[in-house]
Parts: sequence; structure tokens; C-alpha cells
Amino acid sequence: MAHEHQSARTHLVLRRLTARDARLSSFRFYDLLVHAFVVVLLISNLVGQKICAIPLGTWSGQPFSANISGAQLLFPITYIFGDIFTEVYGYGASRRAIWLGFGACTVLSLMGLFVVWIPGAPNWPNQKAFEAVFYTVPRFLVASLVAFWLGEFTNSYTLAKMKLWTEGKYLWTRTIGSTVAGQLVDTTVLILIAFGGRTPIGTMVNLMISGYVGKVLYETLATPLTYLVVNKLKRSEGLDVYDRDTDFNPFARSPAVETAVR
Repeated sequence: MAHEHQSARTHLVLRRLTARDARLSSFRFYDLLVHAFVVVLLISNLVGQKICAIPLGTWSGQPFSANISGAQLLFPITYIFGDIFTEVYGYGASRRAIWLGFGACTVLSLMGLFVVWIPGAPNWPNQKAFEAVFYTVPRFLVASLVAFWLGEFTNSYTLAKMKLWTEGKYLWTRTIGSTVAGQLVDTTVLILIAFGGRTPIGTMVNLMISGYVGKVLYETLATPLTYLVVNKLKRSEGLDVYDRDTDFNPFARSPAVETAVR
């Protein structure tokens, strides 16, 4: 009985956090964007194991390249989605998208661990290849989920507050400023949890700086695209949300108190 009660309570909490309030039902593109956001998150998890060599040119006749993980090619896009959700639909809509993404990533990661743990059939030769794609060391799993959750909420909160401070002007300051804050939290938490206590501090600092600078530059270069999408969505949806008197608690379920300029 106790186990059933706990399961029911967990189910109610998840429903409360991801439930769709009536305000979101009137938007044409919100659900489509949430689906795309979750898909990008899941793909970045699946391709993150590969280290890619991006050619940058030659030096003294020798080619040189930047080594980045497959996840770094896609994951920064999630912050662009976060900016769009908060700027167009408000913090409450962004909060729901973050929880849905967090839940999807958690299910994918746990199922990956479970299926890898189950012994493969004797005549199935691809166990090692399967492990390379779907297995994540539990410590890295926890690090990535915690970093994603904290970073995304920091990004959304910062953008919502900066929109009020700038009175809706200078969108580029909000998209870049929120990424500076969100990616700082994301990168720092990820490296500390994943590598803390077993990797030299110098190496950890190097990983933090290189990862952080790369993600911020990614967002900066994507600013024109963000402008284009945000402006088109505002015209299509007919609104511009300001988070005045909004409850910024990530666990709040009550509809956000926002001002929508139509």
C-alpha cells in the first residue's frame, strides 16, 4: 500500500508540473515548439558520445581542428528554444517545456541504463556498440540532468527579468545575457559533479572555460535567427508576454501571472 501511495503521489506531482494551463491552449505554435525542443534534447543525448573534429584551417602547413562532442553541436539550441518560450509565451510556458524536457531525458537515460544492463542474446553481436551509444556512467547521468535543470531555469528567469528591466527593448541583450548566466550555471555544475574529486582542478577549469565560451559564442552567432523566429511568432500569435508579478518558483503549478500585450 505504501508503495502504491508513493507511486500515485509521484504521478500527481508530475502531472501538476507538466499540465497545460488554459492560457497555452490558444497558441498555435507552442506545442510544436515544445515537441521540437524535446526532440533536440533527446538527439543531443544520443549523439553526445562522439567526439567530432571540426577543421579550422592550417598552421605552419599542418591542419588543426577543434574537438567537440556531438552534444555540443545541438545542445546550445535548447537555450535558443528557452529564449523563445520565455520571450514570446512567458516564464510559465518555458517552465512547462523545461519539465517536459527534463522528464524525457530522465526516461531515456534510465531506459538506456536498464536495457544495457540486461544481457544480450548469445547470437546478438552488437552489445558493445549498443553500450557505446546508450550507456551513461551514473555520475555523468546525474551531472547532465542536474546541470540541464538548473541551467535552463536560470536562463529563463534571467531573460524574463531582463525583459522587464529593458521594457521589452534590445532583445539581443536578453538572449545573450540569459545565455551567459544559464550556460555559466550549466557548465560549472556539469563539470563539478562529473569530474570533481577525481580530475585535476586545472583540467576542470580548462573544460569549464572552453565549453562555456563555445556555448556563449554559439548563442551570439544565432542571435539573428532568434530575432527572426521571435518576431514572426509574436506577430503570428498576436502577443508579447511580460512576467510581472510572476511566481518564478520552478515547482509552482498555478498559472503564471503575466501581462500579455496583444
